[in-house]
Amino acid sequence: MSDTPSKPSLRLSQFLPYRLSVLSNTVSRNIADLYDRAFGLSIWQWRVMAVLGENSGITATEIGQVTAMDKVAVSRAVSGLLDSGHIARRASKEDARRAILTLTAKGKEVYDQIVPIALAAERDLVETLSGEEQAQLASLMEKLARAAEPDRPLW
Repeated sequence: MSDTPSKPSLRLSQFLPYRLSVLSNTVSRNIADLYDRAFGLSIWQWRVMAVLGENSGITATEIGQVTAMDKVAVSRAVSGLLDSGHIARRASKEDARRAILTLTAKGKEVYDQIVPIALAAERDLVETLSGEEQAQLASLMEKLARAAEPDRPLW
């Protein structure tokens, strides 16, 4: 028998960051399949459009901050959405170096069609929980968000 303490082992199936990531990716992919088939948008493109639908007239950097997406993913999504005509870019009146992004009429139309699909998918998922469980989940998510990022709200 050895006096050496055993090394802690990592079991991914019990490691909260891993479990949250897998769950998030799975939920996002399931919803993305719905709008990808109908509208040909990637998860990243829809996230950009969703942010612009709620916060029109912001920069790609701000989108990255709001979504916690990395710069490359935001840049690729923005580029694809510009090419497809879903979003438009213009120089900021205050600072010409800043590019302001907005949904175009085409983008707004697609956004308005996807929102009910996304909300229905969310409802189907959340309805598996009781009202009490839904409240607990919301509370726990807020608590974890504050612990993960104490200097700013995540949502």
